[in-house]
Amino acid sequence: MSKAGSILRNTLTVGTFTSLSRVLGLVREVLQAQFIGAGMEQSAFTLAFAIPNAARKLFGEGALTAAFVPVFKGEVESASVEKASRLAQAVMTMTLLMLGAVVVLAFGGVEVVSRYGAQLGFEDLDRLSLTLRLVKTLLPYMVFICGAAFGMGVLNALGRFKASSFMPCILNIFWIAALGCLAFFPSLSLGRRIHLVAFAILAAGAAQMSFLFWRMAKAGVRPRLSFTGWGDEKVRLVWRNVAVAAMGAGAVQLNYLLDQGLAYYASDWAAGVVGYAERLMDLPLGVIGVAFGTVLLPTFAGLFAKGDVDGARSTLLSSVQSLMFVMLPAAAGLLVLAPEVTGVIYQRGEFDAVATLRVSRALAVYALGLGLFGMSKSLVPWFLAQNDMKTPLYVSCGAVGVNAVLNIAAVVFLPVEWRHVGLAASTVICAGASCAALILLARRRNGRLGLVGAVAPMSKMLAASAFMGVVLWFAKPHVAAFASGVVQSRQVADIVSLGVLVLAGILVYFSIAAVVLRDSLRRLRHRGRRASA
Repeated sequence: MSKAGSILRNTLTVGTFTSLSRVLGLVREVLQAQFIGAGMEQSAFTLAFAIPNAARKLFGEGALTAAFVPVFKGEVESASVEKASRLAQAVMTMTLLMLGAVVVLAFGGVEVVSRYGAQLGFEDLDRLSLTLRLVKTLLPYMVFICGAAFGMGVLNALGRFKASSFMPCILNIFWIAALGCLAFFPSLSLGRRIHLVAFAILAAGAAQMSFLFWRMAKAGVRPRLSFTGWGDEKVRLVWRNVAVAAMGAGAVQLNYLLDQGLAYYASDWAAGVVGYAERLMDLPLGVIGVAFGTVLLPTFAGLFAKGDVDGARSTLLSSVQSLMFVMLPAAAGLLVLAPEVTGVIYQRGEFDAVATLRVSRALAVYALGLGLFGMSKSLVPWFLAQNDMKTPLYVSCGAVGVNAVLNIAAVVFLPVEWRHVGLAASTVICAGASCAALILLARRRNGRLGLVGAVAPMSKMLAASAFMGVVLWFAKPHVAAFASGVVQSRQVADIVSLGVLVLAGILVYFSIAAVVLRDSLRRLRHRGRRASA
């Protein structure tokens, strides 16, 4: 099987399980909106959950995975799985001990803020108290999810993508179960409801780590604690790379927490609203963009370990073209249909029409950057696979600085109802600048990347997506009127209308693509047949 075919096969595997996770996540978000809403409780939860999530992206899927996977993959390629296992056990033990210590220290810090919040100048003590209680509940999740993410990195490096792709589904299953229980206790306050959700997330983290460790053992890498080999050269190489990558990933996560803090300051509802918009954007980005990023890191690592730079260039080109073929029409669809998508998915129970308007505004802006977010997930592995952690660090730090300035300006100068939109716009602008910087620096490091070959087909994809968006814009009122005339229930009519518009958009885009992208589609189908062979 060709390398492009193997990547597409693995991407389809990751994408399939990620799609399942996103469907479950969609159900979760619908229930969350119904039972929790978009008020102060959701805002407090969003900020509290951002802390273990930041650790996951920093230590789990961020710096540690980026530093560990290329070294582990090199050991598998040049030595043996047994030797690679000893490396994994040493790094895993050190990671879990470090995270345990961080959790203990964080508990102490939370207790200090809880006791002396008034003296420290916090005005809304009720909201602060709820947020801190949620933080204490969710802190141990940091250890569980980072352990699971480490297992995911091991399995991905071994080419076993199914288990690691299924892992997020476990969280959604537990989360949905907790929200489903709320239907039987309608008298529970919103504060108690959100605490039940937090405890379900904690239980899900333990289940996720147990599942990934079990799959690691089945793959021949036993996840046992090991206090030997900590001074091995490969272990030291991992931690040297982690130190550099952590600064870049840490800058990104610090920026994320700053975004949440500014949203928290912007209004009582802004953090929750931005979180809802981000999760809608993650539906296409998580299925396609994350799938490519997951597969490309170990793939690039294997190619660069063999010195096959031309193979890496070809892989990058085919991946970018495949990614944009889906991302560009998805962006156009979300931009035009943001109010309809938000209303159908969220608007019920505690989530009212005002919340729908606020979320749809942020979602429309995020949609403009969908292709850029996906591109970034394909470009960063290019450097990480070469054990180059510094370049993404420099780019991340630059983006953090720009983003912080733009976010502060949005909160200070924009009206209250538009501050969260400014936060979303800042994220998109920085994503575009980061992609441009990564491409220029990759060319400086490895010469021409061959991405010029993607310009012509991507221009056609963009034109087809824009035409599809225009058709949907003019069709919206007519389809809505038709659905309302056929179906009496407003909620059902909205669902029917959105379904018709989505199908129409797909039909328009693929009809145009079949004409203007005939050669590109033929190559994609050829790779798909080889991938499934």
